[in-house]
Amino acid sequence: MKSWQIVRLAAGTFILLSLALGIPGSPIFVSQWWLAFTAFVGANLLQSALTHWCMMDSILRKLGVEPGC
Repeated sequence: MKSWQIVRLAAGTFILLSLALGIPGSPIFVSQWWLAFTAFVGANLLQSALTHWCMMDSILRKLGVEPGC
């Protein structure tokens, strides 16, 4: 997988998991504070779209993951 694919996979996983943990009707509900993590991931996606820089992508590239296009 290329770095941008891993970033999108991780972001989607984090959002779905934090929603499952933060919505009261969910069978694995823990606390509504998990929705703050959802907002954090969303804010990072927005920031990376505007600045063309993503910290996770930078870290993955330093670990040797292929950058892709």
